[in-house]
Amino acid sequence: MELVTPGIGLIVWMTLSFGIVLFVLGKFAWKPIMKSLKEREGTIESALNEANKAREEMKTLHFDNENLLRDAKEERDAILNDARKVRDSIIEKSKLRANEEANRIVESAKETIQNEKMAAITDLKNQLATLSIEIAEKILREELSDGKKQKDYVKKLMDEINFN
Repeated sequence: MELVTPGIGLIVWMTLSFGIVLFVLGKFAWKPIMKSLKEREGTIESALNEANKAREEMKTLHFDNENLLRDAKEERDAILNDARKVRDSIIEKSKLRANEEANRIVESAKETIQNEKMAAITDLKNQLATLSIEIAEKILREELSDGKKQKDYVKKLMDEINFN
């Protein structure tokens, strides 16, 4: 049981040595320890403040990045819309030019066909006139081979002519 109940002398010496240690610590170690703790507390507090500032800057940067991204997307969409409009106008102009060219070619072909048709009709009329003259010449030779028939025919033609 002696281990559990200490003696009075032991308690006095323990108290005296605790007081000396406490006095030495208070005189020499307590101020530097407290100073060190204060410095550490300040360092931790400044680190927390820096972390908060960094967090706020990150939020600001994130917001700015989102704005830049949104602006870039809007600009991209505007550029694409302009490109689509230019493409559509180029296609429309090309279609109009192609239609005009096709119409011009068709009109030219129609004109060429009409000219060739008129040339063919004129050639046909000339051939028909030549054939008609040849036939009429042959018929007149046959009919006017006799002198009396010639005189009667000339007289008939003179009667038909109307002199004004």
